[in-house]
Amino acid sequence: MATPAKRKTKAEEQSLPAADLLQYYRDMLLIRRFEEKAGQMYGMGLIGGFCHLYIGQEAVVVGMQAAITPEDAVITSYRDHGHMLACGMDPRGVMAELTGRRGGYSKGKGGSMHMFSRDKNFYGGHGIVGAQVPLGTGIAFAHWYRGKANVCLTYLGDGAANQGQVYESLNMAALWKLPCIYIIENNRYGMGTAIERASASTEFYRRGEPWGIPGEAVDGMSVIAVREAGMRAVAHAKAGKGPYILEMKTYRYRGHSMSDPAKYRSKEEVEKMRSQHDPVEQLARMLAGGGMADEAMLKQLDREVKEIVTASADFAQQSPEPDPSELWTDVLVEG
Repeated sequence: MATPAKRKTKAEEQSLPAADLLQYYRDMLLIRRFEEKAGQMYGMGLIGGFCHLYIGQEAVVVGMQAAITPEDAVITSYRDHGHMLACGMDPRGVMAELTGRRGGYSKGKGGSMHMFSRDKNFYGGHGIVGAQVPLGTGIAFAHWYRGKANVCLTYLGDGAANQGQVYESLNMAALWKLPCIYIIENNRYGMGTAIERASASTEFYRRGEPWGIPGEAVDGMSVIAVREAGMRAVAHAKAGKGPYILEMKTYRYRGHSMSDPAKYRSKEEVEKMRSQHDPVEQLARMLAGGGMADEAMLKQLDREVKEIVTASADFAQQSPEPDPSELWTDVLVEG
């Protein structure tokens, strides 16, 4: 039965080790600062093509990564920089790929939407809406077929949740009880269309009910709530009970992509989300209020993160562009 998730009390949240909470804060801050820098570099003409920023949604991927092991797999859509960083991919390689340089994860040939890392079990970055869902289901099938006790986190947006291939995938995953966790990042707008205008039902966590797939609606602006829901979903899938759906109620502060001025929503709406629900600031207040970090420590973490991001930008600009001959490489793999 699909149900909304219960929120933890403040006392329960603060029972987590301070070291873990500080790590979640740092990971979210790294994504935030990296994406801010990517936005700046795009404006300077150093990043071409499409660029979809993850600012505001950091708690989702950081919380989910805290619920899995390095052997588990991750696949997502085009809003993917945060997922790469949360998986442990080198910020320098990610930024170099954004700028089309040889030092990037796809040798400068994939760009923002098409990066991969087999070492980190990260399988993209996919530009076609919903395309990653059957692929993620296939990765989960491979885990099941080989008898591996691993899951595949398959991320999709609220817009992709209406695609037909999503429902074909849910049917197959339920039929074979595949260890696939479908994470619907509901940021309320599919490109520029509010979910109420595009979906007859906006309770996305219930989309698996016809096949008996359990689901939860989760506060995607709280890394603690995401982590707890993720652990429940992972335990379910690894116990051989099949797929699970998590609807993350989150929010992006920027437009759909860098070319979107986001005039379909008010500045007051965005500011309200920033002031009342920001995932980074919420955790900062929790750390300070619980005596786990003071202002000086949080500022030091921010400086360290900014240094990493600056170094990644410098590396990207210093890395050479791919040789034209690279057009003919990495095109075909012979089995």
